[in-house]
Amino acid sequence: MGRTHLRNMFSLYSKQVILALVLCCSFGSADAQAKNKGTYNFLSFEQKPYYFGITLGYNTSNFKVFHSDKFILNDSIALSQGVRGPGFNLGIVTNLKIGKYFDFRFLPTLSFIERNLNYEGTNTNSVSFGQRVEGVLVETPFHIRYKSEVFNDLRMFVIAGVKYSFDVASDSRVRQADELVKIAPTDFAFEFGAGVQMFFPYFIFSPEIKFSHGLGNVLIYDNNLERSNVLEKLVSRGLTISLHFEG
Repeated sequence: MGRTHLRNMFSLYSKQVILALVLCCSFGSADAQAKNKGTYNFLSFEQKPYYFGITLGYNTSNFKVFHSDKFILNDSIALSQGVRGPGFNLGIVTNLKIGKYFDFRFLPTLSFIERNLNYEGTNTNSVSFGQRVEGVLVETPFHIRYKSEVFNDLRMFVIAGVKYSFDVASDSRVRQADELVKIAPTDFAFEFGAGVQMFFPYFIFSPEIKFSHGLGNVLIYDNNLERSNVLEKLVSRGLTISLHFEG
């Protein structure tokens, strides 16, 4: 999957992605407020009970680490911690209206993610080392969205929901290394976030920021692996900045 190139690419461009998102929001807001109050693009979309779209996103993920009792007793590892890594998303949006202010949303997504575990030795002569855990996730988020009133073709919204994910690259990762911490291929998570809808004549542009918190332990414990037996639990965490194009 070009791991080194993937990491370098997203480390380089993550700030540019966030800056572009802010600029899009600023320009979209200025354009919406400059429109004549007699012409509202959102009216044509309000008549639709459902619509579809695509989503592009940048994500950053890590693990929340819980140590086991053996962590205190071991004499080689002084610290283990999760470190964020970059990734990107590509998905489909299905939006169903539930009344005036609520939507039900289903967003099947293919996500390329990177999560890292760093370890430090117990003395100054010990070498620090890390483990990169990359994955290709098929995700199925289900969200409820609450929308504000529209003002000049612009409105805010908040979302909340749950997500199931399956790592299609987990089997090959386990086969390639016998000394790595093993991660379960499936995960459930709670998600929440907020964003802005900008109504244009032929589509809706919706920048969105979303946080994800895993609901279960994704660590597959293996007593024979030193990096694994000092851990009790790993819980996934993530942040995603998405650009939705709907209509």
